[in-house]
Amino acid sequence: MPELVRRMSWSASQAAETEPLLSREWLVTNGLGGYASGTLAGVITRRYHGLLVAALPTPLGRIVMLSDLVEHVMLPGGQEVALGGEERPDRLQLHGSQYLTEFRLEKGLPVWRFEALGCVIERSLLLVQRQNTVHVTYTMLEGEGSLRLNIRPVFRFRPYEAPVTLPLSGSYGITVWDHRHEFAAGPELPPLRTRITGDCGAFTVDRRTIEQVLYRIEESRGYESRGDLWSPGYFHVDLTVAQPATLIASTEPWESIDALAPEQARRAELLRRERLLIAAPPAACEGMGAELVLAADQFLMKPAGRQQEAARAAAAGDEIRSVIAGYHWFTDWGRDTMISLEGLTLCTGRHSEAGWILRTFGQYVKNGLIPNFFPDGKSEGLYHTADATLWFFHAMDRYLRKTDDRLTLRLLLPVFKKIAEAHLRGTDFGIRVDPADGLLRQGEEGYQLTWMDAKVDGWVVTPRRGKAVEINALWYNALRVLANWVCDEEGDGAQREWQQHAERARESFNRRFWFARGGYLYDIVDGEGGDDSALRPNQVLAISLPYPVLDARHWEQVMKAVRENLLTPDGLRSLAPSHPDYKARYYGDLRSRDAAYHQGTVWGWLIGPYVDAWLKLHPEDKAGARELLKGFEEHLGEAGVGTISEIFDAEEPFTPRGCIAQAWSVAEVLRSWVNTSP
Repeated sequence: MPELVRRMSWSASQAAETEPLLSREWLVTNGLGGYASGTLAGVITRRYHGLLVAALPTPLGRIVMLSDLVEHVMLPGGQEVALGGEERPDRLQLHGSQYLTEFRLEKGLPVWRFEALGCVIERSLLLVQRQNTVHVTYTMLEGEGSLRLNIRPVFRFRPYEAPVTLPLSGSYGITVWDHRHEFAAGPELPPLRTRITGDCGAFTVDRRTIEQVLYRIEESRGYESRGDLWSPGYFHVDLTVAQPATLIASTEPWESIDALAPEQARRAELLRRERLLIAAPPAACEGMGAELVLAADQFLMKPAGRQQEAARAAAAGDEIRSVIAGYHWFTDWGRDTMISLEGLTLCTGRHSEAGWILRTFGQYVKNGLIPNFFPDGKSEGLYHTADATLWFFHAMDRYLRKTDDRLTLRLLLPVFKKIAEAHLRGTDFGIRVDPADGLLRQGEEGYQLTWMDAKVDGWVVTPRRGKAVEINALWYNALRVLANWVCDEEGDGAQREWQQHAERARESFNRRFWFARGGYLYDIVDGEGGDDSALRPNQVLAISLPYPVLDARHWEQVMKAVRENLLTPDGLRSLAPSHPDYKARYYGDLRSRDAAYHQGTVWGWLIGPYVDAWLKLHPEDKAGARELLKGFEEHLGEAGVGTISEIFDAEEPFTPRGCIAQAWSVAEVLRSWVNTSP
C-alpha cells in the first residue's frame, strides 16, 4: 500500500511566521463522537479545542477534559526550550514555534517535528478507537544522551459548548498510586486518569492557575474569549533515542487504559486505517481519494449514551450508528447523515455501517419525520425539518442499489409507507401535500425547516415557507423510489397509487417552478410573498437526483444559470451575487454570520449534486467533471488539514469558514471523486 503522508515543512525563518501555524488545525476522532483538535502551533484558539474532548454518557455529552499540554525540554548544556507555547495569558508567545520544522499527517494521524541545537524530537497523537483515551508520544530521533522532558497538563473540565469564562470549580482533587494519577472535579464527572510511560517517569505536584487565556477565534466570532485554566503539576521523564515517552490521559477505567501499551495502540490504529483503505474502491485507495476515505472515518460514530436505542439494536443483532455532521460543534443531524451516507459508507466499502445507520434512524421516525438533530447529551431528537426525511428515501435507495439488501427493505418499507402517508395527509410544522396540485409545502412561524436553516434571536433568515424547489424534487424522487420498492415487495398493482402521486407532482412542478424570464427555476412558489425568483443552488436537485423532476429540455438552461452565477472552485454559492441580499463574506458576530450563512456563502457539499447534473448533460465527460473538484485538492492543506470545511466566502480568495471538517462536504467530494474516476 502506498505511503499516505501529508507533509507541511518550514524553514527557521518561516517558522517565525506564526499565522499559518495558528490558522491551520488538525482533528482526530474516536468513533464515539469524542475528539482531539487544535492548531498546528499547539495554541488554543477555540473553546472547542482540546487534546481530549470526551464523549460521555447522557446527560453529560462532550466534555473538554484535557485542554492543553505545556512541554519543556532540557537540552544538553542546560538550555530549556518550549515545544509548544509558554504559560502566558495570551498564549501567542510561541517560543516553541521557532523549533517546529514540520507538521505531517501519517495516515491521518498528526506528527510534529522539532529541531533544536542538534536534537530532533517528534510528538505524535492518537485516540484509541471507541475509548475516551488519548496517547501523546514523544520520540527522540537525533541527539546525544538523555533529555529531560517536562509535561504540564492544563485543564478546566467543562461542556465543550460552554463559554470559556466559566469560573474554575474550586480545587481539583489529586489521587496518586502506583504511577497512576487521577484528577477529579466532583462526583458528576469521571476523573481524568493519567500516567506517563518511559524512563524515570514521575509527577511533581505544583498547582497553579493560568489566568485569562485568550481564545482568539472566539473573540473574532463575538463570544466570551478569556478564561482561566488549571494545572495540578507536571510530569517529567527522560527521553533517549532508544526510549520514547507517552503521556496517556483518559476517562475510561484503568483496565481499559492498560489494555494497550502505547506502541500496541499505535500499531492497532494504523492497522485499522490500513483496513479502511483496503476496503475502499480502487479510485479511493491513494492520493486525494485515500485522504478523503480517512477523513470520512472521522464522522462515523456509535453514539455515546443513547442506551435504549443501543439495547434495541443489540436485541435484533444490530448496532446503533450515526454521523457527526461537523467538527467542532455539530452533533448528529438527520439531514446531514442521509446526504452523507453514500459518500461516507457506500463509497468507502463500509456497507454494513450504512445498514446500521438506516435501521437506527428507522427507530426514530415520529409523525412521519426523522429527527433534525440530537442535542448533545440528550437521547431525544428534535424534529423540525422538512427535508431530512425525504433524504432518508434517497439514502435508502442508494444503499439498496449497492447492496440489494432485501431484508432491510422489508424491515423499513412499512416505515417509508407511513412516512409518505403522513406527508400526504399532513404532519408537523405545516408539512403537507397540497391537494390542489400534489406539491409538498412546509412552514411554520418561527421555524427554519429546510437546509437553509439559519436562525438567530428568533430571526429566521431564510424562512422559505411555501413550496420549496428542492423539497419537491426530493418528494418526487421519494415517491418514485417508494413505488419501485412496493412493486418489488408487493407486486405491480400495489405501486399504482405512488406512481400517480409522483406523476401529479411532476406535472405541477414543471408547470409551476419554471421561471421563463430568468431561464431557471423559482426557489419557492406559493410563498409568503408569492413566488420567489432568487437564483439559488437548490434547483440543481431537480436535475441531479436519480429521478429528476425537471423536464430534460430545461436542464441546460438551468445549469448555465447556475454555472455563471453560483459555481466556484469550492462549491456553489447559496445566492447569486446580483441579489440585493447577497453577502460576499461570512464573518463577524453570530448575527452577522447567520445573515450571510445562506445568502451567498459557498457550500462545499453542493458540488456533489452539481457534478451529478453535469454528468447527466455530459455523460462521457468525466474529465470535465473531475476538474470541478480541483479546488478541493489545494483546500486539504488549509483550515482543517486533511479534511474539507463546511463553507467558504463567496468571493476570492474563497476563505474557508465554519466547521473545519464537515461530513457532507467530505462525503460529496469523495463520492464525486469516485464517480469521476477514469
